[in-house]
Amino acid sequence: MAYKITDECIACGACAGECPVGAITEGDGKYEIDADACLDCGSCAGVCPVGAPVAE
Repeated sequence: MAYKITDECIACGACAGECPVGAITEGDGKYEIDADACLDCGSCAGVCPVGAPVAE
């Protein structure tokens, strides 16, 4: 199961730099995770200051 980014996202970009496969991109007002590319590693969740990335 992939991670997804909730509406809690403050668009700081911390998660995008931590993703080992580049599955996170800046969307409209928040970052988004490509579920097909996500490895479910949780690196993004570990660096997010507001806990926006969550496991689906």
